[in-house]
Amino acid sequence: MPGYSARPPAIPTVVLDDAVTRITRWDFEPGAATGHHTHGLGYVVVPLTDCHFLIEDAEGERRVTSKAGEAYRREAGIEHNVVNGGDQPMSFVEIEYK
Repeated sequence: MPGYSARPPAIPTVVLDDAVTRITRWDFEPGAATGHHTHGLGYVVVPLTDCHFLIEDAEGERRVTSKAGEAYRREAGIEHNVVNGGDQPMSFVEIEYK
């Protein structure tokens, strides 16, 4: 994906990693990105702040807004780069199930 590598990195903090789940808190300054990655596990995301996502994937770029507390779930195999497309810091918790 062109351009994503020049962005500052989002900061992951693993909160729990056991036989059942891995829970990671992600903190993004404006413009920060996860880097392109593939999810090997299904997961749930719970935004801690309003999140203005810029999603970069094989289909291009799209913007998605999620309100604080508005959880969503995705299956394993998702490939993307997640960018803070807003002008404020954003944070969410990602819960991967093993």
